[in-house]
Amino acid sequence: MFTGIVEEIGEVVALESSGDSAVLTVRARVVGADSRHGASIAVNGVCLTVVGRAPDGDGARVDFDVMAETLSRSVIGGLHAGDRVNLERAARADSRLDGHVVQGHVDGTGVVESRRPGSGWEAVRFGLAAELARFVAEKGSIAVDGVSLTVTGVGPDWFEVGLIPETLRATTLGDRHPGDPVNLEVDVLAKYVARLMETSRR
Repeated sequence: MFTGIVEEIGEVVALESSGDSAVLTVRARVVGADSRHGASIAVNGVCLTVVGRAPDGDGARVDFDVMAETLSRSVIGGLHAGDRVNLERAARADSRLDGHVVQGHVDGTGVVESRRPGSGWEAVRFGLAAELARFVAEKGSIAVDGVSLTVTGVGPDWFEVGLIPETLRATTLGDRHPGDPVNLEVDVLAKYVARLMETSRR
Protein backbone atom coordinates (compact mmCIF):
# COMPACT_ATOMS: atom_id res chain seq x y z
CA MET A 1 0.00 0.00 0.00
CA PHE A 2 1.09 3.57 -0.71
CA THR A 3 -0.04 7.05 0.27
CA GLY A 4 0.45 9.01 -2.96
CA ILE A 5 3.09 11.22 -1.33
CA VAL A 6 6.03 11.11 -3.75
CA GLU A 7 9.41 10.64 -2.06
CA GLU A 8 11.63 11.57 -4.98
CA ILE A 9 11.84 11.89 -8.72
CA GLY A 10 13.92 9.12 -10.28
CA GLU A 11 15.37 8.77 -13.77
CA VAL A 12 14.66 5.97 -16.21
CA VAL A 13 17.89 4.24 -17.25
CA ALA A 14 16.32 1.72 -19.63
CA LEU A 15 13.15 -0.14 -20.57
CA GLU A 16 14.08 -3.40 -22.24
CA SER A 17 11.18 -5.27 -23.85
CA SER A 18 11.07 -9.06 -24.17
CA GLY A 19 7.94 -10.43 -25.80
CA ASP A 20 4.93 -9.13 -23.87
CA SER A 21 6.96 -8.12 -20.81
CA ALA A 22 9.83 -5.78 -20.02
CA VAL A 23 12.49 -4.90 -17.47
CA LEU A 24 12.48 -1.30 -16.25
CA THR A 25 15.64 0.15 -14.71
CA VAL A 26 15.41 3.35 -12.69
CA ARG A 27 18.15 5.41 -11.04
CA ALA A 28 17.12 6.58 -7.55
CA ARG A 29 18.96 8.14 -4.63
CA VAL A 30 16.52 8.01 -1.70
CA VAL A 31 14.32 5.11 -2.77
CA GLY A 32 17.27 3.19 -4.17
CA ALA A 33 19.38 3.50 -1.03
CA ASP A 34 17.53 0.81 0.95
CA SER A 35 15.61 -1.03 -1.76
CA ARG A 36 15.80 -4.80 -1.45
CA HIS A 37 14.86 -7.74 -3.63
CA GLY A 38 11.08 -8.27 -3.46
CA ALA A 39 10.26 -4.79 -2.15
CA SER A 40 7.33 -2.85 -3.60
CA ILE A 41 7.94 0.59 -5.10
CA ALA A 42 5.39 2.77 -6.88
CA VAL A 43 6.77 4.07 -10.18
CA ASN A 44 4.47 6.78 -11.53
CA GLY A 45 1.79 5.17 -9.40
CA VAL A 46 2.37 1.60 -10.60
CA CYS A 47 3.28 -0.91 -7.88
CA LEU A 48 6.37 -2.74 -9.12
CA THR A 49 8.54 -5.36 -7.44
CA VAL A 50 12.29 -4.90 -7.11
CA VAL A 51 14.12 -7.75 -8.89
CA GLY A 52 17.61 -6.30 -8.96
CA ARG A 53 19.73 -3.50 -7.53
CA ALA A 54 23.21 -2.14 -8.27
CA PRO A 55 24.98 0.74 -6.48
CA ASP A 56 25.21 3.91 -8.56
CA GLY A 57 26.99 6.88 -7.00
CA ASP A 58 25.05 8.00 -3.92
CA GLY A 59 22.04 5.94 -4.97
CA ALA A 60 21.30 2.82 -6.96
CA ARG A 61 19.97 1.44 -10.20
CA VAL A 62 16.84 -0.56 -9.43
CA ASP A 63 15.37 -3.17 -11.78
CA PHE A 64 11.68 -4.09 -12.03
CA ASP A 65 9.89 -6.78 -14.04
CA VAL A 66 6.89 -5.34 -15.89
CA MET A 67 4.23 -7.77 -17.13
CA ALA A 68 1.81 -7.45 -20.04
CA GLU A 69 -1.12 -6.33 -17.85
CA THR A 70 0.90 -3.39 -16.54
CA LEU A 71 2.11 -2.44 -20.01
CA SER A 72 -1.46 -2.44 -21.37
CA ARG A 73 -3.10 -0.52 -18.51
CA SER A 74 -0.47 2.10 -17.76
CA VAL A 75 1.93 4.44 -19.53
CA ILE A 76 4.97 2.53 -18.24
CA GLY A 77 5.52 0.99 -21.68
CA GLY A 78 6.05 4.44 -23.18
CA LEU A 79 8.94 5.40 -20.91
CA HIS A 80 12.38 6.12 -22.37
CA ALA A 81 15.87 6.53 -20.97
CA GLY A 82 16.16 9.95 -19.32
CA ASP A 83 12.45 10.26 -18.44
CA ARG A 84 11.67 11.42 -14.92
CA VAL A 85 9.37 9.26 -12.80
CA ASN A 86 7.65 9.66 -9.43
CA LEU A 87 8.87 7.17 -6.81
CA GLU A 88 7.38 6.08 -3.48
CA ARG A 89 8.29 3.19 -1.23
CA ALA A 90 5.50 1.12 0.35
CA ALA A 91 3.86 2.76 3.38
CA ARG A 92 5.01 1.77 6.85
CA ALA A 93 2.37 0.62 9.35
CA ASP A 94 3.73 3.00 12.00
CA SER A 95 3.67 6.20 9.92
CA ARG A 96 1.03 8.84 9.22
CA LEU A 97 -1.15 8.41 6.13
CA ASP A 98 -0.66 11.88 4.67
CA GLY A 99 -2.28 11.22 1.29
CA HIS A 100 -4.94 8.56 0.77
CA VAL A 101 -4.98 4.79 0.37
CA VAL A 102 -3.20 4.10 -2.93
CA GLN A 103 -2.73 0.48 -4.00
CA GLY A 104 -0.46 1.05 -6.97
CA HIS A 105 -2.97 -0.84 -9.12
CA VAL A 106 -3.49 1.55 -12.02
CA ASP A 107 -7.07 1.51 -13.36
CA GLY A 108 -6.27 3.12 -16.68
CA THR A 109 -4.76 6.16 -18.29
CA GLY A 110 -5.88 9.73 -18.83
CA VAL A 111 -4.50 12.71 -20.69
CA VAL A 112 -3.65 16.28 -19.69
CA GLU A 113 -6.26 18.51 -21.36
CA SER A 114 -5.36 21.96 -20.05
CA ARG A 115 -3.40 23.94 -17.47
CA ARG A 116 -4.49 27.27 -15.99
CA PRO A 117 -2.06 29.15 -13.75
CA GLY A 118 -3.53 30.77 -10.65
CA SER A 119 -2.14 32.87 -7.82
CA GLY A 120 0.28 30.46 -6.14
CA TRP A 121 -1.24 27.33 -7.68
CA GLU A 122 -2.25 25.81 -10.99
CA ALA A 123 -5.51 24.20 -12.15
CA VAL A 124 -5.01 21.15 -14.35
CA ARG A 125 -7.76 19.32 -16.23
CA PHE A 126 -7.42 15.66 -17.20
CA GLY A 127 -9.54 13.70 -19.64
CA LEU A 128 -10.46 10.11 -18.82
CA ALA A 129 -12.70 7.31 -20.04
CA ALA A 130 -16.35 7.35 -18.94
CA GLU A 131 -15.99 3.98 -17.18
CA LEU A 132 -13.41 5.57 -14.86
CA ALA A 133 -15.14 8.94 -14.58
CA ARG A 134 -18.01 7.38 -12.63
CA PHE A 135 -15.61 6.67 -9.76
CA VAL A 136 -14.39 10.29 -9.51
CA ALA A 137 -16.17 12.73 -7.20
CA GLU A 138 -15.61 16.39 -6.39
CA LYS A 139 -13.53 16.69 -3.20
CA GLY A 140 -12.69 12.99 -3.52
CA SER A 141 -9.21 11.54 -3.96
CA ILE A 142 -7.44 10.29 -7.07
CA ALA A 143 -3.85 9.27 -7.82
CA VAL A 144 -2.32 10.77 -10.97
CA ASP A 145 1.06 9.26 -11.84
CA GLY A 146 1.13 8.11 -8.22
CA VAL A 147 0.45 11.55 -6.73
CA SER A 148 -2.43 11.78 -4.24
CA LEU A 149 -4.67 14.67 -5.32
CA THR A 150 -8.01 16.17 -4.32
CA VAL A 151 -10.53 16.55 -7.13
CA THR A 152 -11.79 20.13 -7.50
CA GLY A 153 -14.18 19.64 -10.41
CA VAL A 154 -15.72 16.82 -12.45
CA GLY A 155 -17.44 16.31 -15.79
CA PRO A 156 -18.67 13.35 -17.81
CA ASP A 157 -15.19 12.61 -19.15
CA TRP A 158 -12.84 14.94 -17.25
CA PHE A 159 -11.77 16.05 -13.78
CA GLU A 160 -9.72 18.93 -12.42
CA VAL A 161 -7.22 19.29 -9.61
CA GLY A 162 -5.36 22.22 -8.09
CA LEU A 163 -1.59 21.81 -7.84
CA ILE A 164 0.29 23.75 -5.20
CA PRO A 165 3.91 24.86 -5.81
CA GLU A 166 5.27 21.98 -3.70
CA THR A 167 3.49 19.40 -5.87
CA LEU A 168 4.74 21.10 -9.03
CA ARG A 169 8.30 21.06 -7.63
CA ALA A 170 8.45 17.63 -6.01
CA THR A 171 6.67 15.54 -8.66
CA THR A 172 6.68 15.13 -12.43
CA LEU A 173 3.26 16.79 -12.70
CA GLY A 174 5.02 20.11 -13.16
CA ASP A 175 6.49 18.71 -16.40
CA ARG A 176 3.25 17.48 -17.93
CA HIS A 177 1.82 19.32 -20.95
CA PRO A 178 -1.55 19.14 -22.74
CA GLY A 179 -1.66 15.87 -24.65
CA ASP A 180 0.65 13.99 -22.26
CA PRO A 181 -0.70 10.65 -20.96
CA VAL A 182 -0.83 9.88 -17.23
CA ASN A 183 -1.58 6.88 -15.04
CA LEU A 184 -4.81 7.02 -13.04
CA GLU A 185 -5.88 5.12 -9.95
CA VAL A 186 -9.34 5.97 -8.66
CA ASP A 187 -10.29 5.70 -4.99
CA VAL A 188 -10.51 2.04 -4.00
CA LEU A 189 -13.50 2.79 -1.75
CA ALA A 190 -15.44 4.07 -4.75
CA LYS A 191 -14.70 0.85 -6.63
CA TYR A 192 -15.93 -1.33 -3.77
CA VAL A 193 -19.11 0.71 -3.36
CA ALA A 194 -19.84 0.46 -7.09
CA ARG A 195 -19.24 -3.29 -7.02
CA LEU A 196 -21.56 -3.77 -4.05
CA MET A 197 -24.28 -1.76 -5.76
CA GLU A 198 -23.92 -3.80 -8.94
CA THR A 199 -24.18 -7.15 -7.13
CA SER A 200 -27.10 -6.01 -4.97
CA ARG A 201 -29.20 -5.36 -8.08
CA ARG A 202 -28.93 -8.98 -9.25
